[in-house]
Amino acid sequence: MIGPRTTYQRITRRSWLQSSSVGFGWLAFAGLAHAEQKPHFSPRTKNVIFCFMDGGPSHVDTFDPKPMLTKHQGVKIGEAAVSTRSQSDANRVWLGSPWEFRQRGQSGLWVSDLFPRISEVADRLCVVRSMVGELPLHGQQNLLLHTGRILGQAPSFGAWVNYGLGSENQQLPGYVVLNNDWVPNGGLENFGSAYLPASHQATMIRPAGVPVNHIVPTLPPNTQRRLLKLLDEQDKTFSESVSDANAIEGAIANYETAYRMQSAIPDVTDLSSEPLYIHKLYGLDSSDEHQRLYATQTLRARRLVEAGVRFVEITCPSFDGNNSPWDQHGQLKSLHEKNARITEQSVAALIIDLEQRGLLDDTIVLWAGEMGRTPHTPVVNEGCGRDHHVNGYTLFMAGGGFRGGITFGETDEFGNSVVAQPLDIHDIHATILHQLGIDHQRLTFRHGGRDHRLTDVYGRVMKELLDG
Repeated sequence: MIGPRTTYQRITRRSWLQSSSVGFGWLAFAGLAHAEQKPHFSPRTKNVIFCFMDGGPSHVDTFDPKPMLTKHQGVKIGEAAVSTRSQSDANRVWLGSPWEFRQRGQSGLWVSDLFPRISEVADRLCVVRSMVGELPLHGQQNLLLHTGRILGQAPSFGAWVNYGLGSENQQLPGYVVLNNDWVPNGGLENFGSAYLPASHQATMIRPAGVPVNHIVPTLPPNTQRRLLKLLDEQDKTFSESVSDANAIEGAIANYETAYRMQSAIPDVTDLSSEPLYIHKLYGLDSSDEHQRLYATQTLRARRLVEAGVRFVEITCPSFDGNNSPWDQHGQLKSLHEKNARITEQSVAALIIDLEQRGLLDDTIVLWAGEMGRTPHTPVVNEGCGRDHHVNGYTLFMAGGGFRGGITFGETDEFGNSVVAQPLDIHDIHATILHQLGIDHQRLTFRHGGRDHRLTDVYGRVMKELLDG
């Protein structure tokens, strides 16, 4: 079985298209073939907004308080704490958090002072403190987070959701990445469709200037229609000479989507119709350019899911243009505070805005980096930082039927490794797919002689994280 698009993959579309393609016939069919699909079972929610915190926010400085780090700051960690899954050796020393932790909201969820705005929505957060990764390397962990594979060459999470459910709005793509002019380690494979039809890869929208290249037509409508008809005829002829026309048909579907997007994208990305209080809520009035751009993309994310886009990812801006945003090997305090200032107001605003519009039940907000940070450092000084750590780290979900105001899992007293209820990214993928009405074991695609899925041979639906 190859998933919910079995019919589309097994019948020969070319013969049907050859007999019925006039004008935009072929293009229209390609578009319809990727229209909204039926879930495997009744969905709890409809959309995902993934706030990707590239580089690895420190779990012990955000949602996982460790008083023992402060008590033992400067003390060598010893051989027992050394791990091959973090940058560690016995002579490193424990490093306490420079931020105070407080219990927030009615739930008493622990959140540090690094996140004053996110603290205000603590009762909406489902915090997982027991994430475990594979390798303390940005590229591999980014690919694992996005594709379920450390080596890439696999469809991204958003592409699988788009493949499984399609778009609710045929004027817009089903999968959008709101890029902040920074491609994370692992490259564009993080957002690609790999062996799935090309129409399922992400459409990239930039934060400033023209949102998407060539989206504004430069030709008169009649001329453009004639050009697309010519492309249709050329692609049809070429597809007859190849054994597998999926890539060609994917490109054709992209032509059709692009044609429809000409009016929809400028409208949905234009924030001028949003009231002033919404601009202020998200931080569009900030004096920090990076914060304004991130706020722009976050507000666009709400508008996109409101318009029917299934999966939206927001990347972080790299304020120096060279390093992963949250990758603080040094200057932990000043640079983590800068990343928090750029992003956290907008993330909190997104949750508040979705809830006040009645959209939070229909939308999962996922906040995650690819790893955490070591609870230790080579030396404690004013400019010290934390290094790569995948033995235990934190992410959260909000909305979409996830329980609010809870923590799940536990790391040891120093935050060095998971000691209770370990989860990996396959479990998170499986659980989010479940909320969208997709059985992660049935969402498959035949490639290279076997059925592939996002979660490979892993993944558990973690019902402990869900309401009801």
